[in-house]
Amino acid sequence: MSSPPAQRLHSESHWRANRNPNASPLGGYGLSQQSTGVANKLGNFFDGGRSLPMYKDKPYFAPRRTAVRSRRRKILYGGLCVFVLVGLWYYTAGSYKRQTHGLDTPDTPKGEEMWKWLQSLGDPATDIEGGQHQNIDWNARREKVRDAFIISWDGYEQHGWGYDEYKPIAKEGRQMVPGGMGWIIVDALDTLMIMNLTSRVQHARNWIHNSLHYNQDHDVNTFETTIRMLGGLLSAHYLSTAHPGLAPIADDDAGSPGEDLYIEKATDLADRLLGAFDSKSGVPYASINLNTSTGIPSHADNGASSTAEATTVQLEFKYLAKLTGEAEYWRVVEKVMQVVDDQKMEDGLLPIYIYPDSGHFRGDNIRLGSRGDSYYEYLIKQYLQTSKQEPIYKELWDESLMGVRKHLIAYTKNAQLMILGEKPSGLQGRLSPKMDHLVCFMPGTIALGATGGVPLSEARKSPDWTQRQDEEILLARELMKTCWATYLATETGLAPEITYFTLDDPPKMFHDMYPDSTMTAGNRKSQGEDVPLKSQPLYPLDDKTLKWREDIQ
Repeated sequence: MSSPPAQRLHSESHWRANRNPNASPLGGYGLSQQSTGVANKLGNFFDGGRSLPMYKDKPYFAPRRTAVRSRRRKILYGGLCVFVLVGLWYYTAGSYKRQTHGLDTPDTPKGEEMWKWLQSLGDPATDIEGGQHQNIDWNARREKVRDAFIISWDGYEQHGWGYDEYKPIAKEGRQMVPGGMGWIIVDALDTLMIMNLTSRVQHARNWIHNSLHYNQDHDVNTFETTIRMLGGLLSAHYLSTAHPGLAPIADDDAGSPGEDLYIEKATDLADRLLGAFDSKSGVPYASINLNTSTGIPSHADNGASSTAEATTVQLEFKYLAKLTGEAEYWRVVEKVMQVVDDQKMEDGLLPIYIYPDSGHFRGDNIRLGSRGDSYYEYLIKQYLQTSKQEPIYKELWDESLMGVRKHLIAYTKNAQLMILGEKPSGLQGRLSPKMDHLVCFMPGTIALGATGGVPLSEARKSPDWTQRQDEEILLARELMKTCWATYLATETGLAPEITYFTLDDPPKMFHDMYPDSTMTAGNRKSQGEDVPLKSQPLYPLDDKTLKWREDIQ
C-alpha cells in the first residue's frame, strides 16, 4: 500500500543516507538533497552550536532570584494549554453541577454561553456577546494550578517520599520495582522547576543524587521508562542549565561538581535501555531488564510491541545524543522510524501493533487512541526538534494528517460535532464512532504543526502562511470543541475515558462536508486554489433542550 510518490520527496534519500557506511555519523538526517554540507550541519548539533529544545520546557517568565514581581508572573506560559483546560473545566464543571453531594452550585447551566465563547476562539476582538475581548485573569488561574500541585506534592513528600506510586486517601506509597525508582520524583522534577518551587527541587535533587540507582534486576516498560525517567532527567538538565534561575542550587552551577548529575543518571539509564533495541528489525521490545539490559517481548499480543510506544522514544534519545555526542543513541531510534516508513502504509495510518523481530505490523486496527496516538505526535515534534531540518518528518506528518481527514474524521448525527473515529478492521472496514479521551492530544498537535510552535497571530504574519494552515487551525478548533463536549456531557464536569458518538448511516465524513478542501486528498481543486472552510454550527446547544447530549452515549 504505497503512498503517492509526490508526497514523499525526502523518504528515500533520508533512509539511504542512514544506510550509507561512508556517510557522516547520523547521516540519516535528511537535511539536504545534496551530500555537501550535511556533515557540517550535523556537527553543529553535536558541538553545542545549535540546540534541540524540549518544547514543553521553554519558560517564559523571570526567575525568582532575578525578579521581584508577583509570583503570578512567574508561572510558565509554555504550559498554557494545560492551564486553559483546567481553568475552563473549573468554570464549566461549576456551571453544571447541581446541589448534590454537598455542592452548592448555580441551578442554571451556562452551556450555551460557553459554546458561543468556544466558537469565538481565535478572534481576540470578540467575547461571548460579540463585543470587546473579555479580560481573563490567567495569572490567577495559573496560581490555582500551582496551588493544586503543591497540595498533591506535599502530601506525597510527607507520606510517600521515594515511592514509585502514592495512594493519597490511604496516605501510603508503593514500589513498582523492589528497590524503587522514584518515578514520581523524576517525572515531576521539571514541573517543580517550571513552577519555581526551589526548595522542593533541592529535596528532589538530593534524593536523585543519593538514592536513585538503575542496577535493578527487574523488568520495566521501555516506553514508560524512556518518557518518564529519561525524559524527566533530560528536562531537568535542560531547565537547570539553560535557565538556572529555575533551579538555583549551588552545585548545579557551571563548573561545579554536581553540574552533570542529571546527565550522568540519564546516560546510565539510556545505556541500559539500549538493549531493548537489540531485535532483528531494530524495533524495540516492549520491556527491558535494567540489570542485564535484555529486551523482553510483550507477554500479550503475540509478542508485538505497541506502535506508539516503539515510536515515542525518539525525542529523548536524540536529545541525549546531542548532549553527549554519542551517535548510537540517535541511530537506534532513527532505525525504528525507517522500519516503520518502509512498510509504506496507506495514507500514513498505521496499525497499533508491530513485531520487533520482523518489523511488520500485527493486525489492521487503526486508531489514534491508545497504542497509536503518540506516533503521530512525535512526527511533527521530531521535525521541530531539529529546527525543521529533517523534512522527512514533516512529510510523514502531512501524509498522516491527510489520512486522518480522509478516513477517520466524521460528524455526529445531531450536533454535527467533528469526531476522530477508529478503523478496527483496517481502512476499508467500517468506521467505529469510538473516540478515546487520549485523542484530545490531536488538536494541539495539529495547531503545533500549523504554527511551528509560535503564537498564532505571529505565525499568520509569515509569508509561508497559506489557506491550508488556516484550515488546519480550524480542524484543531473543531476537534477541541468535541473534546470539550465530553466534559460538558457529565454532571461532574469530568470527561469519560472513552466516548461513543451517534453517527449517520453511512457516516458523514470530512470529504462529504468539504469535497473541495485543500485538506482532502485528491480534491477537485488544485493545491494552489484556496477553498475556505467554515466552522459548523453546534446547535441545538441551548440549555433548555440540550439535544446535543443525544450524541454522547
